Amino acid sequence: MFVGVLHVTLFMSEPQSLKDKRRIIKSLVEKLKNKFNVSVAETGQLDSWNYCELGVVCISNEAAHADSMMSSAVNFIENQGTVELTDVETEIIPYT
Repeated sequence: MFVGVLHVTLFMSEPQSLKDKRRIIKSLVEKLKNKFNVSVAETGQLDSWNYCELGVVCISNEAAHADSMMSSAVNFIENQGTVELTDVETEIIPYT
């Protein structure tokens, strides 16, 4: 079994308040969960209007599949248009 871990930092120019940011991030989190069947959480920059850190995790029986899922999630985030990726870290952890 393999655990795919994705950590992304996002920049948003749109929000004028934390409420605006939460609306954008909540929508993105729900879309990621529904489309890729992954776990997603906002993990950092909680009080910033324009920045957000998300953690995305998946479990797979193949490392290549977990890596593919993480790459697909990154591509999906890039194509949303409401956020800009500023940093991406991916890790595949073997679990025995």
